[in-house]
Amino acid sequence: MKAIWNDTVIAESDDTIVVENNHYFPPQSIKKEFFMESETHTTCPWKGQASYYTIEVDGSENKDAAWYYPEVSELAKSIKGHVAFWKGVTVTE
Repeated sequence: MKAIWNDTVIAESDDTIVVENNHYFPPQSIKKEFFMESETHTTCPWKGQASYYTIEVDGSENKDAAWYYPEVSELAKSIKGHVAFWKGVTVTE
């Protein structure tokens, strides 16, 4: 699977985990040069508190377009630290 934004592959893995129709990429599969920590946090009732990344490619920013769970509930332990995408990021094979 590949995550693409602004015509650039920002993550790539053969080992994503699908939860609620989102592909969660292993943390080592993201291209960290495109990811900036965000101050945004949200809470999922069954997964826990999500943290966000803003993606920056070629001078363009996509605020909070990626999220991950640094700590998770027992039910979501398989996606701890994995990164998922939205806000125009295309995930494709």
